[in-house]
Amino acid sequence: MGINIAIRETECQSALCREMKLKTVRVLVGNPEEFGEAAEIYRTVSKQCAVDAVGDWTAFLKRNKLSKDTDIVHIDLLTDGGDLTALEPLSERRFSGWVDFEGLGEDSRKEALKNSLPENRTTEWELISFDEMRDTCARCPVSWDKGRGCIGSFGPDDSLLPGIAAKHGCAITASVPEGAASHRIYAPEEAAELLKEVETLRKALPEEGKMMVRRYSGPVDRMEAVAKICVEEGCGLYFF
Repeated sequence: MGINIAIRETECQSALCREMKLKTVRVLVGNPEEFGEAAEIYRTVSKQCAVDAVGDWTAFLKRNKLSKDTDIVHIDLLTDGGDLTALEPLSERRFSGWVDFEGLGEDSRKEALKNSLPENRTTEWELISFDEMRDTCARCPVSWDKGRGCIGSFGPDDSLLPGIAAKHGCAITASVPEGAASHRIYAPEEAAELLKEVETLRKALPEEGKMMVRRYSGPVDRMEAVAKICVEEGCGLYFF
């Protein structure tokens, strides 16, 4: 296991992903029927019902490119027109639990959010492709990890760097293991202090030996990159 370092990118006005990450497009709720046409509905047919209607099950799966483990046929996944015509009248309509945020008024959006957990919400950012994500990160001014994003490695759980930092009065770096465990958010003001610690650590590492320089120069460089962004953008940082 290891510890990573990241910025609070949605607090950065310059972050190219910010608007997409802040825009909720759908939420999973326990009472979808209360949200009218905004509630996502899927149509299904049981395997036995489908077999009775289409006959050769193996051929049916092949022409619709469905898994051999299919037990429930989802109408929206059918690619064969004949099968669609045969099974659609037999389908049952069910709520998926997801509600289209775009189809809701302001009051209904608040109600949907109240009835969903944070981890059960989809943002616009999550709907774009990985290629689009990589391209966005490559162009983003706050993508501090060499254009690969705004998250990078601090080091292993048993890194000696926090201990070295404690010896030299670098309280923020020394607090990293605890900060990661407690999900602490470091304020922009602490990022300014971290920049000062980076200078101290660069001088201290040679005193600890060449091995420490080789092992921990990278994490120190990454802390500097993160701290600079946080000071410039006025955003927080965290370890996890």
